[in-house]
Amino acid sequence: MSNAIGKTNMSFSVDFTLLGFLEWPWLEKVLFWIVAIFYIMIIFGNLTIIVLSHIDPRLYTPMYYFLSNLSFLELCFATTTVPQMLSNLWGPKKTITYTGCVIQLCVFLCLGATEAVLLVVMAFDRYVAVCQPPRYTIIMNPPLCWKLSLMAWPSGLTESLIQSPITLQLSFCAHHHVDDFLCEVPALICLACGDTSSSEWQMTISAILFTILPVGLILTSYGYIAQAVGKIKSEEGRQKAIATCSSHLLVVFMFYGAVAIVYTDPKNCFASKHGKFFTFFYTVVTPLLYPLIYTLRNKEVKESLQRLLKKWISQ
Repeated sequence: MSNAIGKTNMSFSVDFTLLGFLEWPWLEKVLFWIVAIFYIMIIFGNLTIIVLSHIDPRLYTPMYYFLSNLSFLELCFATTTVPQMLSNLWGPKKTITYTGCVIQLCVFLCLGATEAVLLVVMAFDRYVAVCQPPRYTIIMNPPLCWKLSLMAWPSGLTESLIQSPITLQLSFCAHHHVDDFLCEVPALICLACGDTSSSEWQMTISAILFTILPVGLILTSYGYIAQAVGKIKSEEGRQKAIATCSSHLLVVFMFYGAVAIVYTDPKNCFASKHGKFFTFFYTVVTPLLYPLIYTLRNKEVKESLQRLLKKWISQ
């Protein structure tokens, strides 16, 4: 018992070493520039969606309100992880302070769970838009949209407040080598030398609540949406519904798929060996792809962007 307490207390004074891609030193400098370019594109792409949703009256709809919320989340998500990643990729120092690790873990969990709930809210919005179009503006009124988007944040905060203390109470091994490029629950569980069963069960329950359950709700919504789309007589209306819904579905599978692989069972061979690549995917790649998916597949966003560019050029 005293040995376990000693290891836990030591974690407050010793930095964590984020191994990241240390086993491929030749790759680190290349990845640094790739990640740096991606980060600039993430900022530009998500800010563009936020700006367009707020300045173009044609985009004053619930769909774009939720989309701008998602873009804001992605900006926060990437900013929580990418600067630390760039620091580790560029120099020989791969460490993060205990305080920095705690902050990153708490914020990362909060943002991830918030995004999981927000994607369900966006699926509900699409369900109402396609299945009950005459009542869409009545049901999805501004107060309800505000409440639904606000509801996602307490859910994420609750997940962070429950999961973070359980993870940080683990008895970490003396070397403090985290086989990842950020402080997240699966990597810290793998770092622990003592019993981790309670943390693993807690994380599995969280994975069910914030991945499997939301995916079930979203797929149920899209089951009804698919039936409604089949009844739309207008080809243009059918194509528009398919375009907006397919963009959201693609985002859903990208986010939940990668998270489920890493979080559902952190100590299975596949997750422990390849977890950092999936983490890299949903912390760097998906925030970059979201704006591209929604702009390249969405006629209204492209037209809004063209109008904005023409206005700037004419000035």
